[in-house]
Amino acid sequence: MSEEHVPVMVEEVIAGLRIKPDGTYVDGTIGAGGHAEAILKRLGSRGILIGIDWDGDAVRLAETRLQKYSKVLRLCRGNFANLTALLGGVGIERVDGVLFDLGVSWVQLARGERGFSFQLDGPLDMRMDNRQKLNAEMVVNEMASEDLVQLLRRCGEERRAKQIVAAIERRRRTMPIRTTGELAEIVVAAVGRSPHERIHPATRTFLALRIAVNDEIGNLRGGIGAAVAHLKLGGRLCIISFHSLEDRTVKQRFAALARGCVCPPALPQCMCGRKPLLRIVTKKPLVPTLEEVVRNPRSRSAKLRIVERMEEVLDWVAGA
Repeated sequence: MSEEHVPVMVEEVIAGLRIKPDGTYVDGTIGAGGHAEAILKRLGSRGILIGIDWDGDAVRLAETRLQKYSKVLRLCRGNFANLTALLGGVGIERVDGVLFDLGVSWVQLARGERGFSFQLDGPLDMRMDNRQKLNAEMVVNEMASEDLVQLLRRCGEERRAKQIVAAIERRRRTMPIRTTGELAEIVVAAVGRSPHERIHPATRTFLALRIAVNDEIGNLRGGIGAAVAHLKLGGRLCIISFHSLEDRTVKQRFAALARGCVCPPALPQCMCGRKPLLRIVTKKPLVPTLEEVVRNPRSRSAKLRIVERMEEVLDWVAGA
C-alpha cells in the first residue's frame, strides 16, 4: 500500500467544472490533494479553492503537499454535508463549482491502523473522522444479527450476508472480533474463495461496514443539497462514485432536483410552481478511458456525473 496516490478522471473533472482563473471552487473530499492540485494549477491570484475533508490526516497531508498554493487555498476539516457552515467559516456564500470524490482514499487505505483495508491487519476502526465514537468494531460485535444481515445486503449488496453473519455470530459468542485480519479470515472461512472471483470475499462486507460507520449515504444526500444551494447560476457539481449504491443515490438526487415540479401526474397543471434547479450535463455517467484503467486499476469502477445550476435555490432544495 505504498504506491503514490493517483487521482481519478482528472481531465474529465477539470472539463466538467469549467475552471475559470478567478473562480471559486470547492473540493469537498480533498484526500491526498490530487484533484485539488489540478484545480489550483488553473487558478489565478484572484481564484479560490476551498479544500474540505473530515479526515484530519488528509487535511494535514494536503496542507503540506499544496503549500505553494497557500494564497488561494483555504483548508477546512469537516464533512461536506455541513458545507453551509464550512463556507460561512471562510466568508464565502456562492461558488462556481464543487467536486465530491467519494469513497475511501489512499490516505486511509495506506495505513493499517485506520482499519479500512483487509489487506493490512489493524484495528477494526474505519472512522473517517476519528473524533466520532462509532467504529466498525462496535458494529461487528454489538449489532443484532438480523440488522447486520440487512446492513451487508443494503450497503454492501452482499448476497451471502446470512452465511457471513452466522460466522460472525459464532465467533463473537466466544470472543470479540478486534482486527481487520480476523474479520477477513472469518468471511473467507464462511463463504470460501473461488480462483475465478475477481474481488476478495470480504470486499463487500468491509464496504458495508465503512458506509454504515460513516453514514456515507446520508451525508451524500445532504452534501448534494448543500452544494447545489451554494452554486452560482451556471455553476457545476461533479461527483465521482465507485459503487452502485453511491451512484444510484447521486443519480436519483440529481434527477429530483432537475425535475422541479413534484405535482401528481393526474393534475391538469402544475400547482407547486417549482422550476428545475439543475440541468443534468451527463445523461449517462462518464467512465475512465481504457488507458486510465490500465494505468490506474483503482479507476475501473469510477463513474462521474455532472449537473449545472439553472435557477435560484428554493427552500425545498435540502429535502428534495
